[in-house]
Amino acid sequence: MAESAAAPRRRVLIVDDEESMRMLLARIVSSELDVEAQLAGTCEQALRMAAATPYDAILLDLLMPGVGGLGVLRQIRAASANQATPVLVVSVLADAATVARCVSAGADAHHAKPIRRAELAAAVKALIAGRGRPKPRKG
Repeated sequence: MAESAAAPRRRVLIVDDEESMRMLLARIVSSELDVEAQLAGTCEQALRMAAATPYDAILLDLLMPGVGGLGVLRQIRAASANQATPVLVVSVLADAATVARCVSAGADAHHAKPIRRAELAAAVKALIAGRGRPKPRKG
């Protein structure tokens, strides 16, 4: 029998030290976008998972014990299976300076808490959809 030609299910890594927030984000992306959500509750766990598994998108909290969200982001961008994976920072910190630091560290987008379900789902969908496009070459 022939294998199904269906595309493999997309994977999203959700990194947040608050279990209730991880579960909320997982419910949103799983139901709205039909993606597989994998969860990390610590910076160290997130870095191990990002080093071992390629994801289609990463949702990342900033305020976490250890190296913190920006540290995780910088390490993912420096060396991991997800150097080019779109990262959406999801944080209560939403001032212009924080958003600029996130972008400077390699974030693709920012979503302020409290979560707005439709906006978050649309942002993740756009990041995943944009991933397949080739990057423009310079020169």
